[in-house]
Amino acid sequence: MDSILSILREYGVLLLVGQYPNGPLGGLAITLLLSVLGLALAFPLGVAIALARMSTFACLRFPALAVIYVVRGVPLVMFIFWVYFFVPVLTGRTVSGFTTMVVTLVIYQAAYLAEIVRAGIEGLPSGQAEAARAIGLNYRQAMTKVVLPQALYNMVPALVSQFVSTIKETSLGYVISVNELTFAANQINSSLMTQPFQVYFVLAAIYFCLCFSLTRLARWLERRIAARREGDAAAARATASAAIPSVAPQQAA
Repeated sequence: MDSILSILREYGVLLLVGQYPNGPLGGLAITLLLSVLGLALAFPLGVAIALARMSTFACLRFPALAVIYVVRGVPLVMFIFWVYFFVPVLTGRTVSGFTTMVVTLVIYQAAYLAEIVRAGIEGLPSGQAEAARAIGLNYRQAMTKVVLPQALYNMVPALVSQFVSTIKETSLGYVISVNELTFAANQINSSLMTQPFQVYFVLAAIYFCLCFSLTRLARWLERRIAARREGDAAAARATASAAIPSVAPQQAA
């Protein structure tokens, strides 16, 4: 226990922010930055892939299916190496490990987010889209103003869970020397040499505390959304039952 506390006292800042402000940012800060950037940039791409996946046009549907199945069928570490060696060939210049990891997460997460978005849209009652088209909205307007806002609200818990997965996936960035949390722990282990269990116990504890907190947040959001749905349904039933007595006297008259 004393050795763990000693590691936290001596190397806690390195684990949190790397060598910043006297050097490059790293540690947990880079892990969170990679996760946020990867998920935020992947989301619009995931929505586009999901809409293409649900399209009635085969020229859109089949390429979207191919992207989803190929990306989800390849291990992330293999995908990291592909991007690491392919992006310099494509751009003609060397890119940093951080940029490589962001590109990898955007493409990789987009395939998973596409299925989350598709499930969210298909989970809505079909009458929502039909009602939107009935009042004169075209397909784009119905999706952006009616369907997607409701689907996104229902997808919030799944998106938080996906953020948790992204945080854990950034740990593979150490294979291309991205200065994230796992890479910082490896640096500490190389410096100490004799306390690998303590170092990686601290690393596991940091990941656990962060991911467990976000998982609890996702469950809380899920319960809140479910409670709101039940409240809306109860209000709709109350409105319908209140309207029935007012209709009956008019019919009798």
